[in-house]
Amino acid sequence: MKCSKNIILKNIKYIVFVIAFIVLKTDIAAQPSTDEQLAMQFYQNKAFDKALDYFEKLYYKKSPQQFYTPYLNCLLETKDFKKAEKIVKKQIKQNPESLNFNVDLGTVYIRSEEPDKARSEFEKAIKLVKEDDQAFTLANSFIALREYDYAINTYLRGRKISQNNYPYNFELADIYKIKGDKIMMINEYLNALEIADSYIQSVQNGLQTSFGNDADSKTNELLKTELLKRISRNPDKTILSELLIWMEIQLKDFDGAFVQGKALDKRKKEEGVRIMGMAQLFAQNDNYDLAAKAYQYVIAKGKNNYYYTSAKMELLNVSYLKIVSKGLYTPLDLTELEKNYYLTIEELGRSAITVPMLKNLAHLQAFYLNKSAEAIGFLEEAIATPQLDKHSQADCKLELGDILLMTGDVWEASLRYSQVEKAFKYDEIGQEAKFRNARIFYYTGDFKLAQAQLDVLKGSTAKLIANDAMSLSLTINDAVAIDTNEAPLLIFARADLLAFQNKDEEAKKSLDTINTLFPNHALADEILYKKAQIEFKHANYIEVAALYEKIIKEYGEDILADDALFKLADLTENQFKNADKAKDLYQQLLEKYPGSLYVVEARKRYRKLRGDSIN
Repeated sequence: MKCSKNIILKNIKYIVFVIAFIVLKTDIAAQPSTDEQLAMQFYQNKAFDKALDYFEKLYYKKSPQQFYTPYLNCLLETKDFKKAEKIVKKQIKQNPESLNFNVDLGTVYIRSEEPDKARSEFEKAIKLVKEDDQAFTLANSFIALREYDYAINTYLRGRKISQNNYPYNFELADIYKIKGDKIMMINEYLNALEIADSYIQSVQNGLQTSFGNDADSKTNELLKTELLKRISRNPDKTILSELLIWMEIQLKDFDGAFVQGKALDKRKKEEGVRIMGMAQLFAQNDNYDLAAKAYQYVIAKGKNNYYYTSAKMELLNVSYLKIVSKGLYTPLDLTELEKNYYLTIEELGRSAITVPMLKNLAHLQAFYLNKSAEAIGFLEEAIATPQLDKHSQADCKLELGDILLMTGDVWEASLRYSQVEKAFKYDEIGQEAKFRNARIFYYTGDFKLAQAQLDVLKGSTAKLIANDAMSLSLTINDAVAIDTNEAPLLIFARADLLAFQNKDEEAKKSLDTINTLFPNHALADEILYKKAQIEFKHANYIEVAALYEKIIKEYGEDILADDALFKLADLTENQFKNADKAKDLYQQLLEKYPGSLYVVEARKRYRKLRGDSIN
């Protein structure tokens, strides 16, 4: 019994030993040899003469395929061109279908200063292309060598042998782009589009980096000219017109895009769907007049058109936006818009669908036509509309709160804001309501309570709300940080409320009172900035610019200096149309206020005005 146990133990030990030996041997075999490690180390350190001996041994004794490339490179770097030629020719003989070896041979001839032989080998390789895979591999080899013309000829050879089953348009376009041959690049992209409409997205992606609003005018003109030629030659190929519209939108040539859009709408009998989308785009880019024309075009199709109701409502909306966001209006514009609201509401009826019109009409009446009572009536009616969703109802309550605040009914306004804040505690509209309540506490002089609310809102996920909260918080802190006397801030807050109520002359008088009673107060830059906002409402751009310049000159180290500088640059670029001066102002901001929130946008605008090509 004891003997049997000893035999079993011996057998177990033997088996364990065998397994351990096999594992160890496998592990050793899996590790790279010392020669291989040394070869790679010398190679990476560019000690090619030392690496050469090791790679030559590894190439011939271990694996010609594995060590071919580093061995060849070592031969080229040490200028042993005869041996390099020999091993490449051997690879060509063994792998006649792999045309990349022919490129390697041509490379040997280039390095040995035998250009005629290199050219002959490259041309021979191209003639040997018989299938698509060979074309792709060979072209990539040429591209790696930066031999772009040979790569082009390879793809043209591929196009020929495929009998246009695959025309290589995108591959050729990419190489022409690298070479800077924009005309040929355009032709390849447009040829692809004429083959299949489905290539439109790929063509747009390809053109995006070379054309558009950030490219020079000559480059854009090349594309536009070629597109117009092809559209004229083949008017039924509407995908070309689609691309032209896309290009004009990139260039912000919205008038041109609208002309092309109408032509396509008629040709393809689209019933206005494209124009509705374009009108929305125009409005988003503050081109309200063109947006209005687009909606009028759809309305003219008649009441039976599917988009008639939407177009009627949106036409009023862009007219409203032009007034409230740009301040570009006359008293006649206001009364005409009010009249159109009444007519459209009467035509379309009062329902959940038309509530946005009621809300905008109420704002127009309260803030521009001195008809607060009618406005409040419209909003109360809108809030009570059957089947109105809760979010739209909350939106109307916020507007009602604003109008109550404007009329001086401060606590009723706060009640409406609080209702929305409670109902949408974790929603953006709830945070907006909380900010408006904080603003009420600020207007009424309860700065501590306002600050407590603002501190919470600084962390809002809604960027605009967080920024507004931060701005108002800084105003309060700046005013009382050094001087605990709250009287100047109380006057400033009252002026702010008067400006909100469109009592602009009274607001400006209150602001002047601070300067009279408390000269050189910390609010001095805030006063100038608030005056600039008031003048901007009335499109008094010269006065606005003067106020911004004063902030920059006299309060260049204060918190509003970068705001004033950016807005002055924007005003100079878009209202005064002085690109050179605007560029200088953007540059000043980048240099003087590198930590400003405006830096990213200022850099983009600066580069655009400088003429950079921005991808």
